[in-house]
Amino acid sequence: MKEDSPHANCHDSHQPLAILAAAFVVSMLGWVWFTALFGKVYSSVLGREHNPAAKMPSLYFVGPMICMLLTVVTSAWLMPARGISSLASAISFGAVVGAGYLGTTAVNMGINPNIRRPLAYGFLSAGFFFVSSVLISATLYLLR
Repeated sequence: MKEDSPHANCHDSHQPLAILAAAFVVSMLGWVWFTALFGKVYSSVLGREHNPAAKMPSLYFVGPMICMLLTVVTSAWLMPARGISSLASAISFGAVVGAGYLGTTAVNMGINPNIRRPLAYGFLSAGFFFVSSVLISATLYLLR
């Protein structure tokens, strides 16, 4: 890869640490968001009884963590291409990706006959993905 390429520093020695840190941050946010902050609402919009003591299969923890890791890697790859050069531009990038891609996809997936309250589910999930995207971008910028 050419040194003047927008991706020239994408894989430098600090990037893997930043990627893992951002993935950890958003995984912890997901745990807090869908349990402590909005656990009852989340259960309600899915049409389920809220039971925080229920043991969930590992797929429900590991699967989202892998998906968020891929989201982080994608943002880490895109940010240099967009010339992100300040924390403000990183936050702006995260907001655009969070609202324009992740949030709209979450709402779209919520519009499903199997979801009891489709729009409530969609917007609850979209809020998480919006905040996650901003945190991912800020973390990647700060730990670059």
